Amino acid sequence: MARFVSIFIATLALIGVHAAMAKPPTTADALKDRIMGDPAAPIEIIDYSSMTCPHCRTFHTEILPALKKKYIDTGKARLVFRDFPFDRTALMASVLARCGPPKQYFNFLDVLFEKQPQWGASANPKKALTRIGKLGGLSESDYQACLDDKALIDGIVEYRLDGTQKYNVVSTPTFIITGPNGQETIVGAQPLEAFDEALKKVAN
Repeated sequence: MARFVSIFIATLALIGVHAAMAKPPTTADALKDRIMGDPAAPIEIIDYSSMTCPHCRTFHTEILPALKKKYIDTGKARLVFRDFPFDRTALMASVLARCGPPKQYFNFLDVLFEKQPQWGASANPKKALTRIGKLGGLSESDYQACLDDKALIDGIVEYRLDGTQKYNVVSTPTFIITGPNGQETIVGAQPLEAFDEALKKVAN
């Protein structure tokens, strides 16, 4: 029930900006880090996820809500989302989320992960993603312009390359957790207890 309410709220938030049909951000703004929580929080959780990864969906729909309530909403940690697309469909979904209004970014992620089985398995994923974009105030032509933006595509792919080179990320989801007392890595959709342990180790 809580999960249904969460996705319902995220969907309503997207619908709320539909009438405005806000223009997409510039390429530079689209590629800026998307941060959930206080940017000054002492612990950083970098989330490397692929939009078509079922384990990433499990984390975002079942584990993140509790993590957010316990650590992010309380100012103890911030979450930084980094795209790690494994296929073209995942890349198109990443483009959609980054092409929408920045304030709606995490609402887009909520809806995209919740509806992943539908658009991810669609015979025409671009069409399915376009419908989600329209729900969030992104016109079909603006979404197409973002898909045609080579610099935006290259920037998203660069997130994946950077994750591999800097943190040896090879699968998703992978979480790099950094705090005053060091760094920990979590691989896979681990339960909240695994994050409890990692955050305790890197905290003061």
